[in-house]
Amino acid sequence: MNATIRDRLVERGQKLFNDSKQLNQFTRIPEADALLNDLENHPHAFVLACIMDRQVKAEKAWVIPYRFAQKLGEFSIERLEKLSLREVNRIMSHPEPLHRYIEIMSQLFHSGIQRIRGHYDGDASHIWAGKPSSAEVDYRFLEFDGVGPKIATMAANILARRFKIPFADYFSIDISADVHIRRVFARLGLVPADASVEQVIYKARALYPEFPAMMDQPS
Repeated sequence: MNATIRDRLVERGQKLFNDSKQLNQFTRIPEADALLNDLENHPHAFVLACIMDRQVKAEKAWVIPYRFAQKLGEFSIERLEKLSLREVNRIMSHPEPLHRYIEIMSQLFHSGIQRIRGHYDGDASHIWAGKPSSAEVDYRFLEFDGVGPKIATMAANILARRFKIPFADYFSIDISADVHIRRVFARLGLVPADASVEQVIYKARALYPEFPAMMDQPS
């Protein structure tokens, strides 16, 4: 039974995975989404948005790079590198708070910029350039302050599935086991109704170890 369901989910997932690249809508604000989709000129916008995605609604977190761009008049890495932590905190705070946790997120935003400058020569696309393994991409995101496994695999997942960035493999890209996915897995009889996030993740790994995140494509 599980094998049949797996095959159907994977078939539908592969169709979506192989579809042509589309503009990704992260915020429902066209200008903000244009910035986040510009991996050629502003790859750091995507990375910094991933770092911000915690403890608030996703749309609020992902719009933060655009809000900085509005206040600075640009979002080049060269301009961002010049910002002190105090300046980042001020932009994050005024005239309206951009995040629920201003102090810690200001530190993480500033630290993220410094890591992109120091470890990737100011070009965040080096994180995923050259067809690295999925585990390597996960690891590189985990090296950013404040990034845990959930954010790291989310970032790799988006890069692979939505931006069509080629990786050497997809073994380490886990399913995003949110409430909806857990409900779907339970309805299909893949896990119990009260299954934990970890149970859903490991079930996806068991069903399709080549690319566990493929199991949530149809959702």
